[in-house]
Amino acid sequence: MFQNFDQTADFSRSAERVRRLRAAFAESGIDGFIVPRADEYQGEYIPPSAARLEWLTGFSGSAGVAAVFADRAVILVDGRYTLQVRSEIDLAVFEPLSSGETSLADFLKAAAPGKRIGYDPWLHTVSEIRTLTDVIEAAGGHLVALPANPIDRIWNDRPAPPKARAVVHPERFAGRPATEKLSDLAGRIGEAKADAALLTDPASIAWAFNLRGADVPHTPLMLAFAILPADGRPTLFVDPDKLGAEIRAYLAALCALALPEDFEPALKREAAGRAIGLDPQLGAARLATIVEAAGGTLVDMPDPARLPRAIKNAGEIAGSRAAHRRDGAAVSSFLAWLDRQPPGSLTEIAAVERLEASRAEYGERDGSPLKDISFDTIAGSGPNGAIVHYRVNRGSDRLLGEGELFLLDSGAQYEDGTTDITRTIPIGQPSAEMREKFTLVLKGMIAIATARFPKGTRGVDLDPLARIALWKAGCDYAHGTGHGVGSYLAVHEGPQSISRRGMAVLEAGMILSDEPGYYREGAYGIRIENLILIEPATAVAGGDLPMHSFETLTLAPIDRRLIEPMLMSREEIDWVDTYHATVRAALTALLPAADQDWLEAATRPVDAA
Repeated sequence: MFQNFDQTADFSRSAERVRRLRAAFAESGIDGFIVPRADEYQGEYIPPSAARLEWLTGFSGSAGVAAVFADRAVILVDGRYTLQVRSEIDLAVFEPLSSGETSLADFLKAAAPGKRIGYDPWLHTVSEIRTLTDVIEAAGGHLVALPANPIDRIWNDRPAPPKARAVVHPERFAGRPATEKLSDLAGRIGEAKADAALLTDPASIAWAFNLRGADVPHTPLMLAFAILPADGRPTLFVDPDKLGAEIRAYLAALCALALPEDFEPALKREAAGRAIGLDPQLGAARLATIVEAAGGTLVDMPDPARLPRAIKNAGEIAGSRAAHRRDGAAVSSFLAWLDRQPPGSLTEIAAVERLEASRAEYGERDGSPLKDISFDTIAGSGPNGAIVHYRVNRGSDRLLGEGELFLLDSGAQYEDGTTDITRTIPIGQPSAEMREKFTLVLKGMIAIATARFPKGTRGVDLDPLARIALWKAGCDYAHGTGHGVGSYLAVHEGPQSISRRGMAVLEAGMILSDEPGYYREGAYGIRIENLILIEPATAVAGGDLPMHSFETLTLAPIDRRLIEPMLMSREEIDWVDTYHATVRAALTALLPAADQDWLEAATRPVDAA
């Protein structure tokens, strides 16, 4: 199993750890300290050795930040975690706040007067520190970069940094050779008027060098930094224990290799009197300090690999289609099995185990082994489904009970593609309310899937399409509608998204999720998710402008038992029927006879009995 079900959240020692952290304030000359969920690479997924926020608070979510002062400690989380955080922290020690209502900057502004607030400059981006500095100093406080993280001094049983072996990602899956990619990146760096740029995002390094690793859970990344000159040979700073003889030989043709501890001295030398490009949204604040202290000029520029990584090439697109067909068969086989289990006979963990086994089986059958899951499966029955990023463990595991909804959000990592799919399944007979809310969510998903939009459109422009049916019913959901997805990389990939903060232009070749939802606390959760590919803009009959559209990549039935046809337009019903016909045609031959019969029934027209 790639997923384990141990209960990692533990706040039993939180009070003592906060006491020890506060005791270290005097030595550092600070009155408070910020604890983000981040490592020096600023990625969403971090190794256990960097899980400082979880160690201090007990909170295990993928995003959040704590601020600890002598007389108050808070933890801020977004709408995905407002329910989860309260169950994972000691409420006598930490006060949970919604970052949608109170930002970190707003909280610190109120707390700042006369205070010196410490932070680890490796764990915050350049942009974040610029914003916080302005806010805190304007409020009469001081933001203090510490030379060492005080948590590291009191974390006595801190895990060792990861040393997983990296591998070469074959060109047949990558779609382009690394030499070509690196040459293109050098050109982008020169166009930005920089002498060199820093690659700090491990996903960009993986993409640029055609490498994959295993340093963080479920995402095939090798943690490393790189310096890419506009003219010359790149240098990759990586732990040599991660490199076998074959990969060393491969990299010798692409770059120089150096130790991680040589990164700061090398950057100082590289920066002296030169212009160094760094993405202020992704790069650690410490890097800006190094460049400027060495007499260099910091050039704010986007990570040069981020956009070309997001725009998938023909090889990556073909791989994604193949991965989704294989994954769709595995998910559909699982759903057929699930339907044969009596209500109340199956637990969340048993469902997760069966789904992963199905993916492994179909991967082996197709000659494309399951490399990992793409994130911990979200398998929430009944009230657990209302916890947006619920992670089942042996303490929270519960039966899938009669009359409940089961929200199942899962994904896989194959060498040819990354998948992410959510289906909501009724266990027994769903209520009229469940059918109504499910159909409103489905209408939003279809609105995105069928959207046509001109060049220059951003995700923020499309996001209301997914919400309007829910808004009209007085409902909404507290998460984005869609995130970017990598090619055998991170299941959450920028810059593209469909959300209130989705300011990046949507371009042909990008892959996104389409996943509106609805959550009734204490009762149930609903989410439907497909992955979609942005197609090139084409002419519309009788129109004036070429328009982009989406190709739906995910292949698995949407549960007809939860659809209320009276709430849908004819066009929406036709979309479901057409989608199901596509699913049936693509998957039938891959399934055993019993599952073929199930698929035939599951993909009948919406209006059929």
